[in-house]
Amino acid sequence: MDDGFETLLTASVLGDPPIRAVFIRAPAIVETGRGVTVLASLPGYDKEVVVAVRQGNLMATAFHPELTDDLRWHRYFLTFLQRTND
Repeated sequence: MDDGFETLLTASVLGDPPIRAVFIRAPAIVETGRGVTVLASLPGYDKEVVVAVRQGNLMATAFHPELTDDLRWHRYFLTFLQRTND
């Protein structure tokens, strides 16, 4: 996996334990606007690097939760999507 890595990621919306996050080509979310909630970040060279966000019924991650067996990100997404549609 060139330019990719795996790390343990803490996200308060998922609880404990930390989740394994698989990054491919090491992307990041470089800017967030009003109404965007940061769900997870990692230490960077000079500041925290945002790697998961939510705005309303939209969610974005800079990693690939589908590449692990941990379904907490998927469950979280379905939970807030269900609440949005109620």
